Amino acid sequence: MNNVTIAVLQSYVDTDKSKNLEQAEKKIRALEKVDIVVLPEMFTCPYHTDCFPIYAEKQGQESWQRLSQIAKEKQIYLIAGSIPERDGKHIYNTSYVFDREGRQIARHRKMHLFDINVKGGQYFKESDTLTPGQDVTVFSTEFGVMGLCICYDFRFPELSRLMVDQGAKILFVPASFNMTTGPLHWEFLFRQRAVDNQLFTVGASPCRNMKDSYHSWGHSILCDPWGKVLKELDEKEGMWIQTIDLEETDRVREQLPLLQHRRKDIYKVKRND
Repeated sequence: MNNVTIAVLQSYVDTDKSKNLEQAEKKIRALEKVDIVVLPEMFTCPYHTDCFPIYAEKQGQESWQRLSQIAKEKQIYLIAGSIPERDGKHIYNTSYVFDREGRQIARHRKMHLFDINVKGGQYFKESDTLTPGQDVTVFSTEFGVMGLCICYDFRFPELSRLMVDQGAKILFVPASFNMTTGPLHWEFLFRQRAVDNQLFTVGASPCRNMKDSYHSWGHSILCDPWGKVLKELDEKEGMWIQTIDLEETDRVREQLPLLQHRRKDIYKVKRND
């Protein structure tokens, strides 16, 4: 199967976790003939470090169960954005992936924590409450292998290439860029990763809420293997749906064989001692 239909929901994040889940469920139930649905980063929880421990749940608890159930009900693959996950003493920024039967087939814990202090701009420190994950995450579907990372992870080209080396033809990125980095880097990064790795890139963001102290850039996006933007929202609540032909990944890699031309024999740091 080469054609896959993807829906990305750019949702409003309320302070009420149940409302956020109900909103996602309602929108997913309204979808027809969609294969993969993608939700935003921290879609059940305000994006504040002090909120993460309060909203955190263990794997298998209420949010997990509801997400699993809606995937099974609609017979879709659900890339469930991310939510705060509690595991013992640790809190992770975690994305679960469910298959068409509601089975969890992947879990990505954000590997690179967003600790930033831009002069005159954004200050944020995820490491105040979160623990970094350790695993590169890919998962298999009838359409092929997909890669998954979360927001700040996407800035590190090594991680995207590791997913590609494991067969990924699409990279899914639940993310919430801010008003400093979003205007400058959001579209640029999704186009660049698509070009570097010759695949589709998908970014799912919350909508912008100016009443909150963290203002998300929004602009949920889809880029093709040539780096062309196929879909992009503005900052408001919304959704896009697009059917893509995964053979395009193979065609681009054949026409411009960047991945084959890599000089792995010399991509090594030489020591002089």
